Amino acid sequence: MEEDSVIDAEGETVFATGGELHTLEGHPVEVADPGMPQLDFSTYPNQIFWLIITLLVIYFVLSRIALPRIGSVLAERAGTITKDLASAEELKAKAKEAEASYEKALADARAEAGRIAEETRAEIQAELDAQLAKADAEIAARTAESRKELEVIRAEADAAAAEVARETAREIVATFGAGADPGKVDAAVDARTKG
Repeated sequence: MEEDSVIDAEGETVFATGGELHTLEGHPVEVADPGMPQLDFSTYPNQIFWLIITLLVIYFVLSRIALPRIGSVLAERAGTITKDLASAEELKAKAKEAEASYEKALADARAEAGRIAEETRAEIQAELDAQLAKADAEIAARTAESRKELEVIRAEADAAAAEVARETAREIVATFGAGADPGKVDAAVDARTKG
């Protein structure tokens, strides 16, 4: 028989004789069947047992620890969201109240400004009317005074013109050689100028 020697993973020399493997001491070496151990049907009951144990442990960990924590976090978030929504509604109502009071205050301010502007216009108009009345009175007084002065000037000018006309008429009559009564010449000139 032919023997082949091989060194295994543990550092021992293994001999193969007649299809069996032996160590130097002569102990037989077990050789695993080729393939994946998960597919070995002889280990299924053991694998199923540990699968059930593992799933039960995962179930208890999730149901007793993880899921209650997640549930409490979700409940807290829902409460926070509800509280925030209620707070937002309250703030929205306050904002509407503030906007309404602002609009009312703005309308009141506009009305007050309009009233003040109207009072100011009335005061200015009254002052303007008073100043215009005063100016009209001054103008009327000056106009009357100017008319009197013009009447005096006109009367003086008429008197001077009448005197010049009389003298001129006397001179003309004297130039033509006629002896005229100065009273008649004056009366004729006065009658002609007064008209």
